[in-house]
Amino acid sequence: MSKKFDFSFPVIGTPKLPSPLSFPNPKGDYITNFVSDDQMIIYDISAKHGDVSEEIDRKNLLEVAGPRKMVYFDPAHVHAGIVTCGGLCPGLNDVIHSIVMTLWYRYGVRRISGIRYGYRGLLPESKLAVIELFPEKIAEIHRMGGTVLGSSRGEGERTEEIVDSIERMNLNMLFTIGGDGTLKGALAIADEIEKRGLKIPVVGIPKTIDNDLSFTERSFGFETAVSYAVDAVDSAHTEAHDAMNGIGIVKVMGRDSGFIAAHTTLASGDVNYVLVPEVPFELEGEHGLFAHIKKRLEIRHHSVILVAEGAGQDLLKKTGKTDASGNTKLSDIGIFLKEQIEQYFKEQNMQISVKYIDPSYMIRSAAANSGDSIYCARLGTNAVHAAMAGKTKILISLVNNTFVHLPIHLAVSKRNRVDPDSSLWRDVIEATGQPILMKN
Repeated sequence: MSKKFDFSFPVIGTPKLPSPLSFPNPKGDYITNFVSDDQMIIYDISAKHGDVSEEIDRKNLLEVAGPRKMVYFDPAHVHAGIVTCGGLCPGLNDVIHSIVMTLWYRYGVRRISGIRYGYRGLLPESKLAVIELFPEKIAEIHRMGGTVLGSSRGEGERTEEIVDSIERMNLNMLFTIGGDGTLKGALAIADEIEKRGLKIPVVGIPKTIDNDLSFTERSFGFETAVSYAVDAVDSAHTEAHDAMNGIGIVKVMGRDSGFIAAHTTLASGDVNYVLVPEVPFELEGEHGLFAHIKKRLEIRHHSVILVAEGAGQDLLKKTGKTDASGNTKLSDIGIFLKEQIEQYFKEQNMQISVKYIDPSYMIRSAAANSGDSIYCARLGTNAVHAAMAGKTKILISLVNNTFVHLPIHLAVSKRNRVDPDSSLWRDVIEATGQPILMKN
């Protein structure tokens, strides 16, 4: 029997107004219809022969996203706010573009405010004026990297002050674009809004380049990150291959989860050793990384190593510092590996040529590729439909290839991580040919 999760979430009130969107009812008329709140999907679709079917409670099903026939808000009275938080990520502008275009053209909303520099822009001492958003203002932004609103980490814990500002601005819906910390802040803001008896839905859009949000098949920016990381691996491979005993090292994002490294490995085909936070490894000894690199150099004369930023942190001295979001500042595994590899082969009296590439900020600031742009457009559109219907404390998620309303508290309940026992990691090991475990 699969584990059950409660996917229920609140709404700010009963939708009683006919939607300004117009969809004919008959099927086969070449246009989609409204989505009913009764349209649901099962989260866990795995099954074994002989499993006994059982009655499924509605709360254990995920509600399908999309436009509702009845909405809560009169578009003429809507003042929507959009905020982007955390580090940069490909697709931020695409989501902003989608939200604005859907609000403006599909619902007729004319008051859309962009909050500047994350939650910091909702604090009185920031003195940051909002950016008025309308189609002409955002016409070209989806072709640009970064975010036209600016972004920053932290300040989401100052919930009461943020909600005070929301009240002063007369916002009546808030779209929060960000990852784990942003969404935790969004949930706290929504709780405070509810505590004050206000009718302001908070809807999140999942932005984490590491793809580590739970119950979300894919967060935007991930596909673009992988494509740019593949380019970096290609460069490292060329440098390594064209040098005698060349070693190319590429470091990619992945504080707690090695999804970018894993997918880049499969997409590239040129990675010989991939190191991720979920799988421990050692450097020295018969079965350590160094011994395996040496064996490969003796046979193939080149090697490519791909490492996620959170890998091997047990081998490094702790920084003892945190960033504005409260995340531990990691020691640099890439530089550490380069120095340790050079020292090891010097002691082995073996000449090598090491090239180290860290494309992290180039990837974070890049414009989204076409796949991510499509995904961002659909996330933004479905976020607007949800907010107009009064749904709150949710984010738009992709589950079983279906856009759904996912309670924020579940998305941030734990980090999604690469399972070393999964078929994904099996395929990675087979693609690299590296040992299952590099430990003595």
